Amino acid sequence: MRAHSKKALDCLKKTYGYSHYGKVVSLPYGKILPWKDCYLDLVIEGVGTKVLVAQLAGKFDTIGIDGVAMAVNDVIRSGARPLAIADNIHAQVSDPALISQLMKGIVKGAAEAECVIPSGEIGDVAELIKGLTQGKGFDLVFASIGIATKEKVIYGRNIKPGDVIVGMPSSGLHSNGMSLARRVLFKQWGGKYQATAVPDGLEREIVDEVLEPTRIYVKPFLGIAEEVKVKAAINITGDAYLKFNRLEEFSGKIGFEFDNFKPQPIFNLIQKTATDLSGTITEEEMFRTFNMGWGFAVIVDKENSERTIDVLKKTGTQAEQIGHVRATAGVKILYKNRKIALK
Repeated sequence: MRAHSKKALDCLKKTYGYSHYGKVVSLPYGKILPWKDCYLDLVIEGVGTKVLVAQLAGKFDTIGIDGVAMAVNDVIRSGARPLAIADNIHAQVSDPALISQLMKGIVKGAAEAECVIPSGEIGDVAELIKGLTQGKGFDLVFASIGIATKEKVIYGRNIKPGDVIVGMPSSGLHSNGMSLARRVLFKQWGGKYQATAVPDGLEREIVDEVLEPTRIYVKPFLGIAEEVKVKAAINITGDAYLKFNRLEEFSGKIGFEFDNFKPQPIFNLIQKTATDLSGTITEEEMFRTFNMGWGFAVIVDKENSERTIDVLKKTGTQAEQIGHVRATAGVKILYKNRKIALK
């Protein structure tokens, strides 16, 4: 978070005194509210400019999965189990066919996360939302609330050098770095390809590759949390691998080294296409912007790493060790025989 944004949000602390059941607790990636003998984790998220890609494709039945995923994948970082989701659809025109397709994805995502959707809102805001196609403009915002018993909260503390980072594969771009990807890939925004093109390395139209929904990690993560002590859980979204730096505030001077990456072809295509267009996206920028094949990670003691991977395999998730914690601060990436220090 940029310094000026953090300063603006500091005023929210004035509201913490209204907590009825105790002190609001700060965690590496958010705050949780005490509620009786448990904690509640409430997050709100959107899918950003990925909605524009859906409009370009005229395909609206998957983007709701992204919205659910962005919210519930944030909730589980604290150790909480997501309970419910609320959606807010701002539309240029609340066209029944468009809304029906959006809801199809939202319900599919909620089923994957095993969450109820007790409420939501659909608003016509033509003066705010224009979109690419007349009558098809929309934006999506999702809130999710989860609950964790006090012994299940993941505080991000006591992480030490030698601890292992286990990664769970992403499904592709997910919903981050989309503005950069659009500008490079699609002619609509100054990029190289028509939406229906199938560039070398892809097996389907590029617009479908970009629209691949964000993977939902609720079930595999909760499976780990029941079996292994998880020290930290990281949703690899905005800021990508720089997000790991936030853990230093909670565990002292530690750093992170990553040496196992298997990015899907879409990531290589973005970097190559930028070069084709006489631009440059450095590998440093790729790792600051994109998940590069790993969508969610947990940090566990070294002796628990194999067990963590085995538990994940039982849920159908082919997780791998992707790195480890080190004593030197910062994020170090080993990729294509290069050493990259992220800043």
